[in-house]
Amino acid sequence: MSNPKDFPYDTRLNLLHGPLEIIDEKVLTDGSKPWFNQTLCQVNTSVVRVGVIEGEYHWHKHQNEDEFFYVVEGWLIIDLEGRIVELAPRQGFVVPKGTMHRTRSPERTVILMVETAGITPTGD
Repeated sequence: MSNPKDFPYDTRLNLLHGPLEIIDEKVLTDGSKPWFNQTLCQVNTSVVRVGVIEGEYHWHKHQNEDEFFYVVEGWLIIDLEGRIVELAPRQGFVVPKGTMHRTRSPERTVILMVETAGITPTGD
């Protein structure tokens, strides 16, 4: 696995919005640089995060949590061991728990992620 300290991540785990608040993803991501990740809200025991990516994330896995990716704009590539998944806008994909993976994109891409509130975004 890669070391996440070698990457310029800006990961914000604080809940930005509570219940009954309107969330405007575009306002938040328009000025964001790649590798920005902000927790938007909590839904039951899961959180919804928005990410802006460009380039490659490090290889990692979440031993006990699934992870859902949904492309808002751009193009997301998810590398798995032995498989590559490519997602266009309005497409989503679940990476099952325990699966080694990395995300990457050749262009600026905005994604939504749904995962358990206690997950470590950079992997176990």
